[in-house]
Amino acid sequence: MKIGIISDTHIAKNISRFTDVFHTYFKELDLIIHAGDYINKEVIEELKKYKNFIGVWGNVDDYDVKNLVKEKELITIEGYKIGIFHGHGTGDSTLDRAYQRFKDDEVDIIIFGHSHQPLVKTKNNVLMLNPGSITNKRRERWFSYIVLDLLPEDISVQLKFFSIK
Repeated sequence: MKIGIISDTHIAKNISRFTDVFHTYFKELDLIIHAGDYINKEVIEELKKYKNFIGVWGNVDDYDVKNLVKEKELITIEGYKIGIFHGHGTGDSTLDRAYQRFKDDEVDIIIFGHSHQPLVKTKNNVLMLNPGSITNKRRERWFSYIVLDLLPEDISVQLKFFSIK
């Protein structure tokens, strides 16, 4: 299963900015996971049109978005237990907040966002994935996303960077 992981799209009005990037980089994927901060429910509607989609809401999402997705998701794909949470809250780092959210769930992978800083690392034998942002890179040099390829016998993670001209 080939999964595209995104977060922090922050699309208020110009949905075409998102769809252009989405159609360019996400054609060959089986599933899209979005780790919150859509701002506009149209992003979710667009994702549902083109791919299988799982998402959670983030701290800047309004009730229209929160009515469509949960704050936290636990899913199993190819035998891997995956937790998805935006990463918002107080205290600790974004990575630690995401990790703590699933500390009792025995997950293999945690997907989170919030910081807009791409990250692939392990913490206490859990694979921690933050895709950064494909549309709102803030202080990062490039826009980014993750392609996660899950097979029963192994995991492949590719952190992808690009710029928009």
